[in-house]
Amino acid sequence: MDPPPDYQPRFPGSGRLQGKVAIVTGGDSGIGRAVCVAFAREGAKLGVLYLEETEDAKETQRLVEAEGSQAYCMAGDVADEHFCRTAVEHVVDRFGRLDMLVNNAAEQHVRRDITEISREQLERTFATNVFGYFHMAKAALPHLGPGSAIVNTTSVTAYHGKEVLIDYSATKGAIVAFTRSLSESLAEKGIRVNAVAPGPIWTPLIPASFSAEEVGSFGQHTPLGRPGQPNEVAGCFVFLASEDASYMSGQVLHPNGGQIVAS
Repeated sequence: MDPPPDYQPRFPGSGRLQGKVAIVTGGDSGIGRAVCVAFAREGAKLGVLYLEETEDAKETQRLVEAEGSQAYCMAGDVADEHFCRTAVEHVVDRFGRLDMLVNNAAEQHVRRDITEISREQLERTFATNVFGYFHMAKAALPHLGPGSAIVNTTSVTAYHGKEVLIDYSATKGAIVAFTRSLSESLAEKGIRVNAVAPGPIWTPLIPASFSAEEVGSFGQHTPLGRPGQPNEVAGCFVFLASEDASYMSGQVLHPNGGQIVAS
């Protein structure tokens, strides 16, 4: 990508996640990678789950280790409930605990008309973007306790929609409802559940999804007139995972370039 996405944390760490362990799905690139590096700077150890991009995952691991932390990478499909259970078990075996889950893995397929969306694509998009979040939360829950946090990645498309991402936008709306419902379910356990709804962020998913012309104007429709960088989003995840957000649950943060949405 030209220019390459900016994954480096924007500020010095202050130990907000010191001694904690987090799992980040889709942690090989994009927002997921930036979250891993930001968590590492704050003192967390990382379980980095990814689909198949091993070289990208190794780069995330290198960046985490450069922050003085540790990363355990594992390839697999979050749509597979067995993989989710196995991944959580491996991370807990490796680091001895689990404090935070970041559900971030997602896929999108550009289609200009709803008639172009096959049943197979619809089911696949929901399997990754929604079922994967359910599977990971269920697998992680036995290891989470009071003070733990789950942070889900939704999208501005859950609020504005996107005419060429109908199934993707539908999954992101489902994630908002999932976040709110799960937050109420887990409140008595002292486990907070929140979400982040990024706007147009400069990640590898963009050139992989859109035409060169669309990529060239990506993000220019926002009030700030540009796409965001992954490291401009990662701070929201750090905040929601840390004790700074100890009185927040069921909420959504909106790093979206100034777009006004009903939260």
